Amino acid sequence: MFIGKVQVPERSSGVLKRVSGEASAIVVGGGLAGIAAATILAERGVSVRLFEREPYLGGRVGAWTERFSEGEPFEMERGFHAFFRQYYNLRSLLRRVDPLLRNLTPLLDYPIVGPAGAMESFAGLSKQIPLNLIQLVQRTPRLNLKDLTHVNIKAAIEMFRYDDDRTYRELDQITARDYLDSLNFPFDARQMLFDVFSHSFFNPEDNMSAGDLLMMFHFYFTGNPEGLIFDVLNEPFSYALWHPFRRYLERLGVVFELGNSVAEIRRADSQKWEVHLENDATAHQSDVVVLAVEVPSLKKIVGNSSHLSDPSFRHAVENLQVTLPFAVRRLFLDRPPKPDRHPFIGTTGLDILDNISIYEMFEGESRRWAMRTGGSVVELHGYALPENIGEAESRQRLLDQLFEVYPELRAVRVLEDRFLLRRDCPAFPPGSAVARPTVQTPMDGLALAGDYVRTPFPSALMERAAATGVMAANHLMQRWNLKPEPLFSVPPKGLLADRYRLPRRGVPTMAYQSPSSTNAF
Repeated sequence: MFIGKVQVPERSSGVLKRVSGEASAIVVGGGLAGIAAATILAERGVSVRLFEREPYLGGRVGAWTERFSEGEPFEMERGFHAFFRQYYNLRSLLRRVDPLLRNLTPLLDYPIVGPAGAMESFAGLSKQIPLNLIQLVQRTPRLNLKDLTHVNIKAAIEMFRYDDDRTYRELDQITARDYLDSLNFPFDARQMLFDVFSHSFFNPEDNMSAGDLLMMFHFYFTGNPEGLIFDVLNEPFSYALWHPFRRYLERLGVVFELGNSVAEIRRADSQKWEVHLENDATAHQSDVVVLAVEVPSLKKIVGNSSHLSDPSFRHAVENLQVTLPFAVRRLFLDRPPKPDRHPFIGTTGLDILDNISIYEMFEGESRRWAMRTGGSVVELHGYALPENIGEAESRQRLLDQLFEVYPELRAVRVLEDRFLLRRDCPAFPPGSAVARPTVQTPMDGLALAGDYVRTPFPSALMERAAATGVMAANHLMQRWNLKPEPLFSVPPKGLLADRYRLPRRGVPTMAYQSPSSTNAF
């Protein structure tokens, strides 16, 4: 059975490369989803105006300029992001401004560090499924033959049976914790192999759907033909992505309205939409609208927009939730960690700490600062933090665990310190999948995009944001008979799913296609 990248068929009769006549679109949100939608629309001649609440582009992968205490500027971000190799649609988007992807640098390993120095490595694993999982189990010191005899094989086989329809129908109602408990893995093995994985989606195991967990496990591991090793940007997001993308899109005629928050949208008439801003009486009209904002902003806009009156749509939006807070602490230290430390590690079982990044080992701006000062730029992440955790407590607990993992830093002097505590990432609670919004809405000319949107193929995080932006543009372009942008995915089903001949109601069949035989990149 061939397992590789697949093309997602488009149900479209579009035949035109560019729109004939006038066509206009408003994109609300300047993150990955909004930029993807604006790119596809503008490349086909649609007049695009993009509104973004912040004074910078990128949304949750945005970057902005801050200053050190002595006045020197530097670029700050909302934390480390991994560009996995199966992010096909995101990478296709990035090639608009970086054709050879030279701004992406591969990291050679994805180590997981636990208490008392425990470590797992994902380097050197086969990309062939299921050989990758067999190799991982064989080489981990936390599993032996006796342990394997106690594993719940029926539950474990679900990792290879992923099927959108069946998996969510049978497992969406239970929690990820209940599913992982059912595996009967030894505590140490479960902690090192699974806990860090589930936490990486910002959702706690006891309030995350087992269906979503298995979809993401399929997307990143058991159905991923590219392996778990990933790339990172070698310069800040502003330099590598957002400044180039703004220039690229402005050349295509896109008008950017940064620092403008949308309050509501209305029907101007049967053909046009109106977008109204906060603190601005001007109404901006367009033929179509893409709402590509995070969950809190989407709920606010829809709640204010009486013309978005379809009950099923409003119910789906009202039911969306955000997950627990996450924290990012970036430290500018007077000395580096030991030279054999990894650029990035995931952590598990270390209080609220979920990963550590040493930025000068992969990012140019931090490397130049470290060479000039002799110091180091170290970033700490904590995902799915306790509900009522405060800034002071988060700061201290992250630092305490840094010193536990890298004890050589206990005597460092912190030269500069930046801290973010945010709560705007989507939640995927049990039972939510069936009601989750899709790109298409009941209102003609209105589409959604973002990493909370449900897709008919496996996707997550940045890749889902980019893919849904493309899907939103493709859907709206049908009115102008425009050729859709190709979409690609990992295989939509697990290795053992077809054995059960289960139907995929409402989802188009995806034809397998070798990565080497496509021009998607």
